Amino acid sequence: MRLSAITVYPVKALRGVRLDEGEVRRRGFRHDRRWMLVDATGRFVSQREEPRLCLVDVALEGGGYTLRTEAGCVWIPERYEGPRVPVRIWGGAVEACVHDEGTRLLSSWLGRPVRLVRFWEGATRRTDQGNGEVAFADGYPYLLASEASLADLNGRLEGPPLSMDRFRPNLVVEGGRPYQEDRWGGLRIGGIGFRCVKPCERCVVTTIDPETASKGREPLRTLASYRRWNGKVWFGVNLCPDAEGVLRVGDPLSPRQRAAQP
Repeated sequence: MRLSAITVYPVKALRGVRLDEGEVRRRGFRHDRRWMLVDATGRFVSQREEPRLCLVDVALEGGGYTLRTEAGCVWIPERYEGPRVPVRIWGGAVEACVHDEGTRLLSSWLGRPVRLVRFWEGATRRTDQGNGEVAFADGYPYLLASEASLADLNGRLEGPPLSMDRFRPNLVVEGGRPYQEDRWGGLRIGGIGFRCVKPCERCVVTTIDPETASKGREPLRTLASYRRWNGKVWFGVNLCPDAEGVLRVGDPLSPRQRAAQP
């Protein structure tokens, strides 16, 4: 088994950027989900309510990121300290720094008031489980998905196959059997160990075509026919790192099975 893809999402809900190597940090890859959009109340804005966010292109350029929409583009720095405001994500509150130019562009493009904010480095946001830290990712700093699992899903779909982009993983692994990641207790990629905290529950964002922003019923309809338990649908696995370092596409991956329950 080996690591076949690394993707970061500098701005939560916007398009990802594929990398040949990624810097592992405790809150997630460098460049991953340190920025996001919030509404006038400070609550995070996602593709669940604004599917068109998946159409905003993001490029790593000049020590930061260029965001491009049909209405124009804006460059935002990787690190930024601006006016701080409280923001809310999944019931938790942290402080974030408002970027005025990005706020103006994206508010105009969406046709509603939003603010573009960066995670304040002095803030702490804990993972739901696993005693880790996370920036603006939903609950955990890393999400891994398997090519074998996607191939199994695509083999069950009645329509055309879906790309891995639907699931927005940071790490994609090649080789192995479908869904064996459900049973991993941990893994090592290259020289870095990760704890597998839990399988990842999936939401309606996976039903949005990342190329057109159109909504459908797949893959949730098919996944629910064989990947539903505890009232939720599951695909991929959430990870927390044991150390920092660098991962490269092609690095070998060795899993550790989850301990059997007594």
